[in-house]
Amino acid sequence: MEKNIFDVLIIGGSYAGLSAAMTLGRAIRKVLVVDAGEPCNAASPASHNFLTRDGENPLEIAAIGLEQVKAYPTVEHLNGKVQRIWKADELFYAELSTGEQFEAKRILLATGMKDILPDIEGFKACWGKTILHCPYCHGYEVKGRRTGILAKGEYGYNMALMLFNWTKELVIYTNGPHEFSEEHLQKLRANSITIIDKVIEALEHDDGNIKAIRFKDGEQSEEHLLYARVEYEQSSDIAEQLGCKLTETGHLFIEAAQETSVKGVYAAGDNNSIARSVSLAIGEGTKAGLAINADLVEEEF
Repeated sequence: MEKNIFDVLIIGGSYAGLSAAMTLGRAIRKVLVVDAGEPCNAASPASHNFLTRDGENPLEIAAIGLEQVKAYPTVEHLNGKVQRIWKADELFYAELSTGEQFEAKRILLATGMKDILPDIEGFKACWGKTILHCPYCHGYEVKGRRTGILAKGEYGYNMALMLFNWTKELVIYTNGPHEFSEEHLQKLRANSITIIDKVIEALEHDDGNIKAIRFKDGEQSEEHLLYARVEYEQSSDIAEQLGCKLTETGHLFIEAAQETSVKGVYAAGDNNSIARSVSLAIGEGTKAGLAINADLVEEEF
């Protein structure tokens, strides 16, 4: 690839990154998309709540997006991982794990978040299949079914409150002390929601399909569907290298136009929002592309 100065370097080539690339390609901007190929929803068989693509495989949606973006001659795509990034003389410099270096006027971070799965045997195999994270993404398909919730405290209560819209048969597994307030306990019991605070040892499953929850005391609870809260972190330290500010939840702080606290560095997708959705990521990518081009136009005029 010929070395030149790109208008925009997009780090992350999933939905937000590709959406921004299309917007910038249509604005005739020189764009390089560098993608490590590690989307957080790779295990999910279907994406929902996305108009025109409801129920389709998320990897297939991304593949279609990449094919369409490649049609724009000023947009280049590279499989790789940005290892180091810095700014000097009004330009950003990025070095890949291969040692290749690129220069760009603006940076878009579409790096996403990384889920930190609990150390429970069988959890990883079921994650995205029969362990779900969002009722808006998957709740309709399992409405009315007995549903487990792996969470505790305020988050566990709020998840039960939300899921009660999709099913009334809920069981909360707190994997230790429940940490509910007395008010929340009374509300949960009033709605016939069972609370099990035993420590979980493993999830019995068949190729990612949950069969039962096995506790450390040897007992089991038959369960075929779970919602779970998992911890997460930025999937890359690139934002940290650039000095971008984070919020209390660990997301990138952004201004109204998707710009981070570092001038010339923008963000799109779930790296800056607790809401994780293909459609929202695509919308943010478009918004970031518009903002970046407007910034460049003003600089060049």
